[in-house]
Amino acid sequence: MSDKHPKQSKWRRVLTVLLIVAALGGGFVWWNLFREPAQELADDSMEEYFKYGSIGTEQQDGIPYWIWLVLPKMFPEYLPGAGGWASLGFGWEQGRDLPVGFSKKVIGFERVGVNCALCHTATLRETPTGTPTIYLGGPPNRVDVLGYQRFLFKSAADPRFDAGNILGQIAQVYEMSLLDRLLYRYLLIPATRKAILEQREQFAWTDSRPDWGRGRIDPFNPVKVRALGVDPGETTGNSDMQSIWNLAPRVEHGMALHWDGLNTDLTEVVLSSAIGDGTLPKVLPVKKLKELENWLKALPAPKFTDRFPVDRQLAAAGEPIYREACARCHAMDGEKTGQVLTLDDPEWADAGTDTGGLPPFTDRHRADLWTPEAAAAYNAYAADYPWDFSHFRSTGGYVNVPLDGLWLRAPYLHNGSVPYLGELLEPPQRRTEVFHRGLDVYDPARMGFVSEGPDAERLGSRYDTRVIGNSNQGHLWGTDLEPEQKQALIEYLKLL
Repeated sequence: MSDKHPKQSKWRRVLTVLLIVAALGGGFVWWNLFREPAQELADDSMEEYFKYGSIGTEQQDGIPYWIWLVLPKMFPEYLPGAGGWASLGFGWEQGRDLPVGFSKKVIGFERVGVNCALCHTATLRETPTGTPTIYLGGPPNRVDVLGYQRFLFKSAADPRFDAGNILGQIAQVYEMSLLDRLLYRYLLIPATRKAILEQREQFAWTDSRPDWGRGRIDPFNPVKVRALGVDPGETTGNSDMQSIWNLAPRVEHGMALHWDGLNTDLTEVVLSSAIGDGTLPKVLPVKKLKELENWLKALPAPKFTDRFPVDRQLAAAGEPIYREACARCHAMDGEKTGQVLTLDDPEWADAGTDTGGLPPFTDRHRADLWTPEAAAAYNAYAADYPWDFSHFRSTGGYVNVPLDGLWLRAPYLHNGSVPYLGELLEPPQRRTEVFHRGLDVYDPARMGFVSEGPDAERLGSRYDTRVIGNSNQGHLWGTDLEPEQKQALIEYLKLL
């Protein structure tokens, strides 16, 4: 039987073909740009997730893996030294294709992001030729976060950052399919360059501030600019990255969190930290981050005695000195531990030591960073989500922090301005004025990382306490002890 409507039949066939083509095209686009399978990790442990798991940063800030891999080889002149990514102080486990603190996740294609471990993993060597030991939850004395960002910015601004050069470098280590080469050439490489240069503009304010240096970060000015739309003004928040072990007792005792106590709710701190690292709220892995929070609560501080000997008799002599001079503000169950000491509190001056005309409190710039405007903006940031924020505040001071794992938290004070613990028991005018941060060779006698000498100068970043935000003034408690008392106290503090 002949078709009574040949034109209609023809258009049906055309429409069918178009729908098939559209479906295939849509499937191709989805597969190569948007599909998001579960992340593959070496095992299901929370330790593995902490080190390499995704917290969602790949969606906004993720760099295509193969581009990320070849950048150090293409632009070594923008790194601080030899060794590729390792020159920026990242901890690297043998056999891994990423450093600790980096995640690889497929969102259409493999993307590299950062996670919590980047800013909360310490490394330590006993000798310059020793193998680094990784301590999860510790402050990373070697990591140069701003150096990493500026490497990306300089690389993306270089004319050599183009499809021809990058694909040529990738071809030396990996054979891409034709479709992948086309995708990288015409979409991923140009888009990556554009995104990095846009991020450079978002971080332009760092050019008018002192460098963060190794082991430090400005934790909240980036959040103000990128997430909250708050002008950073002239604030400088450069401070040490903190240890995050023994969180359970901090929660149980209701301790304020962050250096200035800007939040008292651990769940909010964990979620907002992921946002600060670049995660968009719509992709925040809330359930997984809650599992991570619970794991961190039980993460113990590493023990000095697992690596180095302690004079037990001397430490016993130091315990009553600690109870008298330190425990009220720093013991886990101390009366003032975990509370904010505002900068106008007269207790700063109660130590009774001559300050040489300087204020008795520690450098105020980190405390001044977090303004009431910023706190209000963060509390309103997630109003449309069930995990809304409500505990952000501006305190105008610093938290009396517990001293667990103190030995591995050098350099000391919130801005890392005192290289060795013994110096913290000296008046500010007797503390080291200029030293170098970033060497992970540990000096157990002085309780700190080696901060002087050719290796420290070559591998570290120069720390000048006369620079804005870097002052080593304040914390005068213990400076009036006798030398033998200080020695005994330090020996006891090794046990915390």
